[in-house]
Amino acid sequence: MSVALLLSVFVVASCGLAYELVAGALSSYLLGDSVTQFSTIIGTYLFAMGIGSYLSRFVVKGLVARFIQVELLVGLIGGFSAALLFVIFAWVAGPFKLVLYGLVLLTGILVGLEIPLVMRILKQHYGLKDLVSQVLTFDYLGALAVSLAFPLLLAPHLGLIRTSLLFGLMNALVAAWAIWLFRNQLAGLKALAVQCLLVSALLLSGLLGADKLTSMAEESLYADEIIYTETTPYQRIVLTRWKDDIRLFLNGNLQFSSRDEYRYHEALVHPALQAVQHPRRVLVLGGGDGLAVREILRYPEIEHITLVDLDPHMTALFMRLPMLRALNQDALRSPKLSIVNDDAFLWLDKNHDFYDFIVVDFPDPTNYMLGKLYTNTFYRLLEKRLSQHGLAVIQATSPLYARQSFWCIDQTVRSVGLKTAPYHALVPSFGEWGYIIASHQPYTPSEHYRPELRFVSPSLNSVLFQFPLDMAPVETEINRLNNQALVHYYESEWKHQAP
Repeated sequence: MSVALLLSVFVVASCGLAYELVAGALSSYLLGDSVTQFSTIIGTYLFAMGIGSYLSRFVVKGLVARFIQVELLVGLIGGFSAALLFVIFAWVAGPFKLVLYGLVLLTGILVGLEIPLVMRILKQHYGLKDLVSQVLTFDYLGALAVSLAFPLLLAPHLGLIRTSLLFGLMNALVAAWAIWLFRNQLAGLKALAVQCLLVSALLLSGLLGADKLTSMAEESLYADEIIYTETTPYQRIVLTRWKDDIRLFLNGNLQFSSRDEYRYHEALVHPALQAVQHPRRVLVLGGGDGLAVREILRYPEIEHITLVDLDPHMTALFMRLPMLRALNQDALRSPKLSIVNDDAFLWLDKNHDFYDFIVVDFPDPTNYMLGKLYTNTFYRLLEKRLSQHGLAVIQATSPLYARQSFWCIDQTVRSVGLKTAPYHALVPSFGEWGYIIASHQPYTPSEHYRPELRFVSPSLNSVLFQFPLDMAPVETEINRLNNQALVHYYESEWKHQAP
């Protein structure tokens, strides 16, 4: 019996940490800024566990029965927490944070009750020294197991809703196991068994219907029909469609609309590439959809393109689905292209080649992981890989909606000794969008563009490179690895924009 209860400690610890990780990951996905979300979730959760541990002193009678009921409550609340939070965010976004931290507090208090109750139940089998060491050993081992399994197996393959329901069912199974172990000692055995069956049935039903729960939650988050979803180790990929408009969302953030993506990608590539003399070697950082590569392949003199994108699922998707292959014109299958699935920061640090043209097309700096790709440290690496006559172009968010963020990127690029030529273009899906050309030599806009282009032209240069008063330069800090000023600018500016 004592060994069985110690194994239960392992499961209980795993479940407790799993709910904490699910809450942190889900709030990061929906709210952004993963460091802030995980920090506040973990802090609140640990505080709540402390409250639970303190409250355990008031449980005097029926320890086993109370332990079973706590397990069932943890399983029910923690198990359905992800689904509930998705629904709350989609339908009544106002109280989302209140519900989020309320669930974290409640779950943490219940989890805080578990270990003290188990220790008091086990004290008849162990001395104090052995009891503490045994229980804490299994507690820490359970936490280690789930901390490794969550990012590698659970979140990518099961998703957040199914993961939380699975661990909720595990809590219910611990309760059922405890009922069996103490069946000859429990008062109210039938009532506890009925409670356990009901909770287990609810969680099992939720687990079996997790796909429908996930679809319902996501359909309420996106205005259009969802035609594809995938959770990878790095991000949540969602494709939607309305008539002939296909849209890509990564972690809930719009990346492109097929109706006007040509504006974004023509503006990203051609003002800089058209001005490079005899471009041969090109590097694309990010841009796993192949749309920037499509534009680069319009230049027959290009000999080789290296695409570095972190997520192999992203590049595989845009090489596989016919509708996406049609959109990027099979650019990712070009014999001129080499695809490298790696962290661009690390790859750039170990690469020693030079490039005539570099495209930096990362998602916006919504968190510190992305923010490092906009720091002066990253741009120093970029500067070393740019040939003397070459040009680099960086997508730099909106100079209208995120004015400080845009000029922070410009100032950070200049801080490493590169000259900059900031510009902007109107992309209806995003509004005014900003780009920065970086080079060793002064940049001169080209007076000739490829005739097949639909948006950029020499006549547009006067508009692209002129900034009205509401987008004019402002003083900002340089974005460094140790301060991530850009992430703070970005979060502050975009949270005030209408959804």
